[in-house]
Amino acid sequence: MELRGVTALVTGAAHRVGKAIALGLAASGSNVVLHFHRSGEAAEATAAEIRAHGVKVVLVSGDLGDDPAAVMGAVGDLAPVRVLVNSAAVFGNDRLTEVSRTEWETTLAIDLTAPVFLTQAFARALPDGLDGAVINVTDWRTERPYRDHFSYTVAKGGLDTFTRAAAESLAPRIRVNAVALGAILPPPGRGSAYLKELAQEIPVQRVGGTEPVVQAVLALIGNDFITGEILRVDGGAHLR
Repeated sequence: MELRGVTALVTGAAHRVGKAIALGLAASGSNVVLHFHRSGEAAEATAAEIRAHGVKVVLVSGDLGDDPAAVMGAVGDLAPVRVLVNSAAVFGNDRLTEVSRTEWETTLAIDLTAPVFLTQAFARALPDGLDGAVINVTDWRTERPYRDHFSYTVAKGGLDTFTRAAAESLAPRIRVNAVALGAILPPPGRGSAYLKELAQEIPVQRVGGTEPVVQAVLALIGNDFITGEILRVDGGAHLR
């Protein structure tokens, strides 16, 4: 897919990985629908960076746990959306033996249910005669689950399966792929020292930063012969 002039919707795009992906799409010539929940100030700052690339941006605020499809209905003059990136996520610290039903349901609502129904809305809104692409942001640790972050890991595992199922369901017009991330950014509350220590455990011996993620996302969108793929961006962590 040629990205110049295409509209892309990125969830959770005010900061961190979502922001980097939104900026990468803007640098490629895409107009951006920037979704955020509570990070209004950060979203405005990111929008300014997107406009600096000479493209258009629309900010959409919304709780994906409430009505994810409503986000697709708020794109305004930038419709139709031809690229959807499901990046928003919550990263709770829980275990199976301790997790509450509220924690469980909140995590699944954002990390799995929202991507499913936002993708459904995306597919329904895509006009006849146009092709589309969906990218889901998941985690390589679905292959080797965390001891903590139980709800998150299960939700992301579901997102892996959804990626493959949606690729089959929406073919041939819409391709669905995913990037499974490793040591990219420190989790909230952790500093760079945490990732540097973690880097010693992976083959490439360094942390990724967001640029490899952006490159992977753009490659998956741009290659029209790839669908149902989950591309690990983890520095080889899955090998150990």
